[in-house]
Amino acid sequence: MAVGGAASLSPTSPVSSKRKRSTGLGGIESSPGSLGDDDHADHEKKRQPGVKRACNECRQQKLRCDVVQDPFQSCSRCNRLRLECKIESNFKRIGKRSKHAEMEKEIDRLRRNIANARSQGYVMDEDDELNSPMAQSATYSHTRNPSLMGSDEAVSSLLHLKRGGSYNVPRYSHELDNVQLTEENVTHLFNQFWAFYHPFLPFLNPQQLPDQYYQQHPLLFWAIISVAARRMSPQNVPNLLNNLSRPLTTLLWSTIGEVPSSYYVVKALCLLCAWPLPTSTTTSDPTHILCGVMMKTATGIGLHRPNHIQDFSRVSVTLNKEQLADRVTTWAVCNIVAQNVGTGYGQPASTLYDFTLALRPGDDPAFQLTRELEARLQIERFCDKVSKEMYSNASDPRGVAGDEHRAILMRVYRRDYIELQASILSQQLGPIVNLHLRAAALHLRLAGFFDSSKSPGYIDDLMGLWRATTSFLDELLEVDKATSPRETVSGTILPYATNYIQQMMVAAGFALLKLMRSFFSKAIDYNRGRTLFHSTVLAVRSTSVVNNDLQWRLAELMVQMWNGARLESGTHAFTSEEDSLALQVDDSLQLKVRCRHSMSLVFDSVWRWREEYQAQGRGTLDAVVSALNKPTNPDSANDSSASSTHLDSTLMPSHPLPGSNLLNTNGSLTPGGSALSTAPSGSNAMIGGMNYGETNYDFFDPQNWMLDGLLDFNYNFVPPLEGA
Repeated sequence: MAVGGAASLSPTSPVSSKRKRSTGLGGIESSPGSLGDDDHADHEKKRQPGVKRACNECRQQKLRCDVVQDPFQSCSRCNRLRLECKIESNFKRIGKRSKHAEMEKEIDRLRRNIANARSQGYVMDEDDELNSPMAQSATYSHTRNPSLMGSDEAVSSLLHLKRGGSYNVPRYSHELDNVQLTEENVTHLFNQFWAFYHPFLPFLNPQQLPDQYYQQHPLLFWAIISVAARRMSPQNVPNLLNNLSRPLTTLLWSTIGEVPSSYYVVKALCLLCAWPLPTSTTTSDPTHILCGVMMKTATGIGLHRPNHIQDFSRVSVTLNKEQLADRVTTWAVCNIVAQNVGTGYGQPASTLYDFTLALRPGDDPAFQLTRELEARLQIERFCDKVSKEMYSNASDPRGVAGDEHRAILMRVYRRDYIELQASILSQQLGPIVNLHLRAAALHLRLAGFFDSSKSPGYIDDLMGLWRATTSFLDELLEVDKATSPRETVSGTILPYATNYIQQMMVAAGFALLKLMRSFFSKAIDYNRGRTLFHSTVLAVRSTSVVNNDLQWRLAELMVQMWNGARLESGTHAFTSEEDSLALQVDDSLQLKVRCRHSMSLVFDSVWRWREEYQAQGRGTLDAVVSALNKPTNPDSANDSSASSTHLDSTLMPSHPLPGSNLLNTNGSLTPGGSALSTAPSGSNAMIGGMNYGETNYDFFDPQNWMLDGLLDFNYNFVPPLEGA
């Protein structure tokens, strides 16, 4: 018996092993004195048929449970540990590995937040590092409590901010990649947008909150932010436009790649085409492509047929009057922006002036635009007629209308413009509408550069071009001066102008330059033109958003070309009695580039300057750096025989050119050129006709001299503006 009893109690027997495991498991959650109570509970559980499954807490720990479901009685373990005893059919155990993974992700997130806080100027004490007891306890409590997941309180517990001795950190309301904005930042930027940019394209609702724009579509929200950040960044978000460029571009193209079906995306594209992100080259500017996407998206969702929107949708759509009016306004702005892009870039415009935009007095009020937008639409329709008739000749390889046909069109459109001008000016719609009206006249008159020097009325056309150019620039500078008392960032409205106004201003500057460096200079007031050209250079520089962007380079190019001709002002003596018929007309005003509509002048001028650099390249590397770091004085070539690269105090720009990324890999400014060349000394050397020869170019970008080959420009590393 003793042997048998010993054998039954042997550690190797199955019964003994099972009993040991059971006892051991009970010992994990209970004290040694409660073993008897657990055994009694096990016997009671066997006698209770109502036990069907363990409670959530026991299942999580893989323990036996004596919970009774009907009638419900908490298990002894939950009662002892004061836990909430409940049974859920969808309960799933949380493994330790997944829990540890969540903790690691949380730690990584906190570290990123700390890095962002440090980049904004916050300083941590050494005692507050992540491996400190306080940081570890904060991380642990933050992970244990799901309600704190993703909150900023966890970050504040890790940071000891030395600003006022507080632990407060900004509460970011909106985030795009590494760009984080507080609610105060967003409000400030939206106020900037409504005050300075909205008047140029008044189609959004200023009464709508920023969060509503974000809910409509994130791209629309961030497009407004990017436009507002062109001139001013919040104090605690330095260099906002630079930091926003890459993530906004990613968001933009990812949205387009998803084939957008929201007309809020169309609104965002309108803004990004009117105020594109800064670039340094024409070849890297996607605005013309985005404009086409904007128009195709608009027609794809039926924006041009707002009364029949269901024809473009899989479900029945009914619009109220407010929604209908909003879509009609957006469609009108799409055409205004598309025409501006076509005119400014010298490309065919992808506009569609259809039934929806026809002027029909007495129609449904939802189809009635505001007086300002209606006037802008009429102006752009006029520009569309000029472009299509003047530069869309199917019988010409370059699309330019013949001399006789163009002369007839010029007479017709001059009368149309006079009627349009009288109609718009009588309404007193404000300086922005009037400025676009003057730009339309310049667009028409720039066709004068396509005339042959032997054409009848050639001098009259040039005189009309001179008047249109000076009228546009006078209007622009007077409007800018008249608004200077306003409490704005820079005191003017010119820095907030759309890309189209900036492009037309550059075209006007090149038109002045070409006319004043030709035989025609004897028929105009040279001193007035010289003063106006200097003011134009300053105006173009003032529209530069970041150092070394496209506008800055074009302004520098205009000055270099002015100095390049090296004509003495005394040779341009002007008297009102001078007979224009006595002028010795030559072919110096003829264009080589003739495929870019009215903007052919700009591209032709840059082509000629680039050719001169390739042919006359000379100088040293030090001259390159000196010339590019200090903008050129427009009259330096007339004051000295040597080419000056310094600007006098009256023409000093608001910020200097950056000193980095000045040269390409081979240290030259042009393919085949070794360094910066000084301007040629011959009279009219830059403006006269030039033999292009058999030179081959990699791609067609007339602005490649200064905009691609001259400087290596990476927008993401552009220094911020002063005061931004």
